[in-house]
Amino acid sequence: MVNIGNDWDVLLADEFQSENYQQLRQFLIQEYRTHTVYPNMYDIFNALRYTAYRDVKAVIIGQDPYHGEGQAHGLSFSVRRGVAPPPSLINIFKEIKDDVGVDNLGKHGELTAWAQQGVLLLNAALTVRAGQANSHRNKGWEQVTDAVIRRLNEREQPVVFLLWGVTESKHLVLTCAHPSPLSAFNGFFGCKHFSKTNAFLVRNGIAPIDWSIAP
Repeated sequence: MVNIGNDWDVLLADEFQSENYQQLRQFLIQEYRTHTVYPNMYDIFNALRYTAYRDVKAVIIGQDPYHGEGQAHGLSFSVRRGVAPPPSLINIFKEIKDDVGVDNLGKHGELTAWAQQGVLLLNAALTVRAGQANSHRNKGWEQVTDAVIRRLNEREQPVVFLLWGVTESKHLVLTCAHPSPLSAFNGFFGCKHFSKTNAFLVRNGIAPIDWSIAP
């Protein structure tokens, strides 16, 4: 059974008991037994574990976890300390520096500080086979993460959705190109999503995000 340890357990109870999730679980058991899969199985739900439903201010949605050794730890775009930030994350840091003047370059790539402030760092698929991007796509994760987004979309308190590469109503949906080197110059750089997120939060009486990472 999944035990996240906060209000997501109740909100997603039906999803975790669904036939879709039971099939996904059997698939993952086999994958972890026979292949190298990232992240570590105990880190799969870190995005939900670090950012409770009631605390979510913004959602940054990635595609699937990094598939290199030691990189993924359950938060989209984030890597553990001691692991070099991948190109996509470096581009995110560049945009933050240009947008809000916060310089995270040359430090590390762990974004836990954002998660603890209410930034849900969620991937569409929460696992991946080593060296094979999108290898766990269409295996059942999408229904789980769609349920997460649906719950947030139903919430009265406004949320910012940063979709890189829902309905708007009371929420703010920001879209642009993916921050990877292949597409960053086609709309990610200059998107100013970080200042737009904070401006929206402040307008709605919600504390803004400090986009710096711990030194």
